[in-house]
Amino acid sequence: MRSIPSHHRLILAVLAGACLALASPAIGQEAEDGLEIGDAPAIMPVDPSDAGEIERGARPSSSTGDANRLDRGERDSAPPVTKGDKPMVGGEPDALQGINIYLRMGTPLPDVPPEKPYEGEPDTAYGAFQRGLFLTAVDRALPRAQLGDPAAQTLLAEIMSRGLGVKRDLKGAAFWYGQAAQGGDPAAMFKYALLLMEGKEVPQDREKADDYMRRAADAGNASAQFNWAQILVAGTPGVRGLTAAMPYYEKAAEQGIADAQYALAQVYSALKDVPAEKKARAREWMTRAARAGFDTAQLDMGLWLVNGYNGPRDYEAGYRWLSIAAARGNVVAQNRLAHLYINALGTAPDPIEAAKWYVLSRRAGLKDPGLEDFYLGLTEEQQKQAIDRANRFRRT
Repeated sequence: MRSIPSHHRLILAVLAGACLALASPAIGQEAEDGLEIGDAPAIMPVDPSDAGEIERGARPSSSTGDANRLDRGERDSAPPVTKGDKPMVGGEPDALQGINIYLRMGTPLPDVPPEKPYEGEPDTAYGAFQRGLFLTAVDRALPRAQLGDPAAQTLLAEIMSRGLGVKRDLKGAAFWYGQAAQGGDPAAMFKYALLLMEGKEVPQDREKADDYMRRAADAGNASAQFNWAQILVAGTPGVRGLTAAMPYYEKAAEQGIADAQYALAQVYSALKDVPAEKKARAREWMTRAARAGFDTAQLDMGLWLVNGYNGPRDYEAGYRWLSIAAARGNVVAQNRLAHLYINALGTAPDPIEAAKWYVLSRRAGLKDPGLEDFYLGLTEEQQKQAIDRANRFRRT
């Protein structure tokens, strides 16, 4: 199973339990990594006396000159080659690198659509950050942060928390996240809510953590929307909690959070009163989560297709998704894939490959009496080949 970042998924096991209690599942599956929320943390502002002082990290040996500037050398002096242009060497066009389909067709590139005019002040600190000029970003963000600019405070906190061009300082980063959260910055409210839940750099406070998470979600932060949905499900188990959480899952899913896409597919599938047009999209959301690399979604998508759950059966597509999840180390997928090889569902029968996947899932602790009987019925040579394949298996 893939590791699950805490800022994306806090309590997916709670959601799975709620969904399984409300709907007849296509399969039974044990949760491998249920994370509990526990007591949420609180907003007690940190007060580092040196919050305005940032210790700069070691500069690359190639850098010279002003220590307040990040010297990027000559590699940034030449303008980049634009799409469709021929690279220039010594002022003359060089041979085309790669293939430009418009040029090969003899058709010019379409005009770039006009940009909306921006009338505000450019954020030079964030611009420097985007270009990798972290020290310049610090120099330009710090004065604004000290004057109470939430965006500058958030940028400063991000740089300090990751140690980009400066010494990593989690306490200082927590201070600035807290300041920016109080100023209403959605990203800072989300990050500070996580700090309050964790309770390492700031004291824990569940009430304030939940408040910041909700406010960040309502302000449009995708990760906060997913986590606030999880909090609602945990706080109010059953239909009421899932119904209250659904709009937040939908918003996070639309913004590309794979965990939310997976959760939304399960919620649409589990709730009886979901409109038909939404229920019809359950497979779509599961597919999007699977394509994003979420191995649990790949497992469930494979099983839905094989079992004809929430749509027609498709053994071959189900086999492909289960193969991907199994190759990534999902133990349940390895077990189910063995059954597909035995029963020739979506693939040709292959007893040795079936035994290989059984051996791998059994080593991981997943018992299956039916597969064990199948394995014991193989010849000694077949068992040896299966074990050899299992020993050579490496996760992709």
